[in-house]
Amino acid sequence: MIRTDPTVLVVEDDAPIRRFLRAALGESGYRVEEALTASQALDALINRPPDLVLLDLGLPDRDGLDLLRELRGWSRVPVIVLSARDREHDKVVALDAGADYYLSKPFGVAELR
Repeated sequence: MIRTDPTVLVVEDDAPIRRFLRAALGESGYRVEEALTASQALDALINRPPDLVLLDLGLPDRDGLDLLRELRGWSRVPVIVLSARDREHDKVVALDAGADYYLSKPFGVAELR
């Protein structure tokens, strides 16, 4: 029997957060792919479409909101924004841009699951 675990693309440039997400998601049965930049994320989204995207807004090469808006032009993959931007306005802007959910950093494993 072939088992295909759901794939989560973690778009995050902070190594400790990536490690935390990889461990938490792996324990829950998800396969995790990582992208440190918007460019890497686009490559993964096009060539290895995930089942879910966890997207940080503060990326080194491009704002995550811009990536989200571009992605929504051609994909309906669910996107959860993970961001240190915790003002209500920031959350509304991300949700209006196409995010399915918004988690403010720091967050716990229970919130993520």
